Amino acid sequence: MKRWIMHVDMDAFFASVEQRDHEEYRGKPVIVGGLSSRGVAATASYEARRFGVHSAMPMAAAKKRCPQGIFVQGNHAHYREVSAQIFEIFARFSPLVEALSIDEAFLDITGMGQLAASPRAYAQRIKQAIYEETGLVASVGIAPNKFLAKLASDLQKPDGLVIIPPDRVREILWPLPIRRLWGVGKKTAEKLQNMGYETVGQIAQAEQSGLQKAFGPKLAAQLAALANGQDDRKVEPMREAKSIGKEITFPEDLRSLEQAEHELLELAEKVGWRLRIAGVQARTVQLKVRLGDFTTYTRSRTLPEATCYDEVLYATAKDLLRELKITSGFRLLGVTGTGFELFGQASLFTDPKKERLYHAIDAIKKRYGEGVLTKAQLVNKHK
Repeated sequence: MKRWIMHVDMDAFFASVEQRDHEEYRGKPVIVGGLSSRGVAATASYEARRFGVHSAMPMAAAKKRCPQGIFVQGNHAHYREVSAQIFEIFARFSPLVEALSIDEAFLDITGMGQLAASPRAYAQRIKQAIYEETGLVASVGIAPNKFLAKLASDLQKPDGLVIIPPDRVREILWPLPIRRLWGVGKKTAEKLQNMGYETVGQIAQAEQSGLQKAFGPKLAAQLAALANGQDDRKVEPMREAKSIGKEITFPEDLRSLEQAEHELLELAEKVGWRLRIAGVQARTVQLKVRLGDFTTYTRSRTLPEATCYDEVLYATAKDLLRELKITSGFRLLGVTGTGFELFGQASLFTDPKKERLYHAIDAIKKRYGEGVLTKAQLVNKHK
């Protein structure tokens, strides 16, 4: 299976949160950081960057370059809250999420492309989810490995989406300046330039003996591998994603319980499919309901046995919905599976007939797309 790694980077995160929360800041240069005489800029909005302001710049220098800027101390507790919301979205799109910082992460989406027409379509969905749920913009890079994915996310900021497929690595990577390589800082770059190297492609085609003499065998091998687009590091989450779910906000509030249950069936199908392709079963099913007045309810139930069966997820979610005794006005519905068990910890299928059925269903979905098969109750909806 072709490996696909996604790098998601929130554009000018702290400044973007401030612009989102304060309408009067929008379209203006915003610099977040320490406001004392020795303070440092943590983030600069793209409007501020046009004046040469950048992160890690002394605040005094930032004020000289952009005296008309809006300088904000920042609210890091609030930024962490927004970050947690974003990482919850990441977890819905991949069970393997590696946080690099408060505002960026790697997602291993190998095999998850089966949930969309292409990796690009999958990336567009995660960007849309982030924007719709947080009002913030992200740049996304997708490539066969972490180095190239992170590189790709930085090529078209802000609001970028760049894919580097295996057959275009040299075309995209080699013309770039050597500072684009991980591990090449100012001093290493100067040394390489003194040796006559300016582009990544020149490093890729360089004699190893010369690089080893200048930098030692370890760094020389790293430079050569990265310059050829090679990076075998895995996405290693500090903690595995704890949930797989799907939710939908309706264009108009649903007017009946029957409509809501109809939507729950489709959500349960999608969550069951994602659990199976991720290789996990869920012990707990969670239901999320938001009404037209934005009142939100969350209910969950722990099952006697972990499951990845669509019908069990649906039946549990439906019971939780009926227990709320709400019959209309549904703005949003969501179904989530948590409390994962790997397939190896217990039998995925305890019923041989179900095993054959789901293997057949999943094989068809993998080949032709997630939407090719659906429950009979949903047929009328899709006509």
